[in-house]
Amino acid sequence: MASEAPPPRWTLISVLFSSIPLSPSLAATLHEGALDLYRRDAATGPVAGDLASGRIVNLKKTLQLGAITGPAFEARLDTERGSGTVRYLLTRQGLELAGAEAPPPAAPRPRYLN
Repeated sequence: MASEAPPPRWTLISVLFSSIPLSPSLAATLHEGALDLYRRDAATGPVAGDLASGRIVNLKKTLQLGAITGPAFEARLDTERGSGTVRYLLTRQGLELAGAEAPPPAAPRPRYLN
């Protein structure tokens, strides 16, 4: 039985800004790291691999760029081409394809009358 082709990369991650060149494998690494943070509702996580090392930060915001919307992330990386920053979002379509559910909403803060 033939397996389905992987989804186009643009359905998984949308890069808003990058000060370093992104290869397809580095973009996939950033997607996997951000997806892990999103599923765990964690604030930060490491990026380590053959191509780059650094940290991914979950900005805990939802951004919209035209028809593309999703949770925002920022990665600070050291690569063989130098250090840089990548700001990106995971697309809703990509989250649905990955079967990722949104983290539960935070409990409302108590209201004080002061």
